[in-house]
Amino acid sequence: MDMNMDHDHMHGMNDESADGMMHHHHHKMMMHMTFFWGKNAEILFSGWPGTRTGMYVFALIVVFVLGFMVEWISHSQLIKLGSTRHVAAGLVQTLLHALRVGLAYLVMLAIMSFNGGVFLAAVAGHTLGFLLFGSRVFKKSSAPAAAPGKTSDLPPMSC
Repeated sequence: MDMNMDHDHMHGMNDESADGMMHHHHHKMMMHMTFFWGKNAEILFSGWPGTRTGMYVFALIVVFVLGFMVEWISHSQLIKLGSTRHVAAGLVQTLLHALRVGLAYLVMLAIMSFNGGVFLAAVAGHTLGFLLFGSRVFKKSSAPAAAPGKTSDLPPMSC
């Protein structure tokens, strides 16, 4: 087996026609390895959002919401304190963790499009989510602490 496969063979699809000749079909797509500005980007899925401005704006909103949801899940307290149902609480906690990690990876993959707008949308979503759910801006200082040091159901994200 030839370990030095050329670029065309790895990314093209080979079809053998009736005349026995091999034909290559290529998808011409430029993959950026540095940040760029513009609406013509592929974000998360092949061909999405396409070249239409409206779809690009929609993709930015989706990335923003994903980042926002990661922060909401990271700072939520959905499990009631003092619950005697440890198994159920543990399963909910595990599902929340899986959802948070999955959403965080989607944000990471979207940023890997190297589109400047996508990067700013992700940072803005995380920032607003942290402002609303993680910062002290909207916390009631008179409310007693649920548990010393406990601010959410999940431990901090670690990468």
